[in-house]
Amino acid sequence: MRVLRILARKELNTYFLNPFGWVVLAFVALMQGLSLSSAMKGFRDTPVKDSLVYVTFHTPLFWFYFLFIFPLITMRLFADEERSGTLETLLTAPVRTWQVVLSKYIAAMAFYTLLWIPAYLQFKAFSWFTDIPPAYSDGALLGSFAILFLMGAAFTAVGCLASALTSSQIIAGIVTITILVIHYFLGFVTVIWGESFAGAGFFHYISSQRHLHYFANGLLDSRAAVYYLSLTAFFLFLTHQVIDLRRWRP
Repeated sequence: MRVLRILARKELNTYFLNPFGWVVLAFVALMQGLSLSSAMKGFRDTPVKDSLVYVTFHTPLFWFYFLFIFPLITMRLFADEERSGTLETLLTAPVRTWQVVLSKYIAAMAFYTLLWIPAYLQFKAFSWFTDIPPAYSDGALLGSFAILFLMGAAFTAVGCLASALTSSQIIAGIVTITILVIHYFLGFVTVIWGESFAGAGFFHYISSQRHLHYFANGLLDSRAAVYYLSLTAFFLFLTHQVIDLRRWRP
């Protein structure tokens, strides 16, 4: 565990010692602020039955920036080290492959989690600086951040695999966003073709939009947790296999 902790701390430090990490943090905070402002404008213009949290995370702007977070924070994890040759040096050190993979994943997830602190403060500022009760329940806020964490866990693992497959950060980023966009649009299959075909239940099960819909209403679903954690384990397993193959190749 000591080796894993050292490697993870080293990886996490690279996000904050590099201006790019602060740019990503500022980008997410700005886009989330715009999503919240757009939702509040909708509340001002017309009566809305949904909570402020729900409306904020269902604006078109939200999905636009949310999916782009993952290629930004994962594309350099393995690809940059492969390009510079430091990955080969790391793999010849007395560390296990799983420690290398898991340390990079933990660092990426820690940074991803930190990205949502400004969003949490933005929601809380609504009640801190006004005498108006917040237009959302604690359950809706907790549910939304819970599903964001679960989706982030799986989508970060996708980015780790993409970064492990290439030495180009650009290609890794393109592969990541392509997979995530395809996954996103699979959630619209039942909207396009209806729900009368045999596989409709499967597309409901994998729909990120549907999961966010329920969690943002404070309805926690263990099936979504099982789905995203299973995806996380699967993609991390594939990443481990790719890195392990690279480690032992002549």
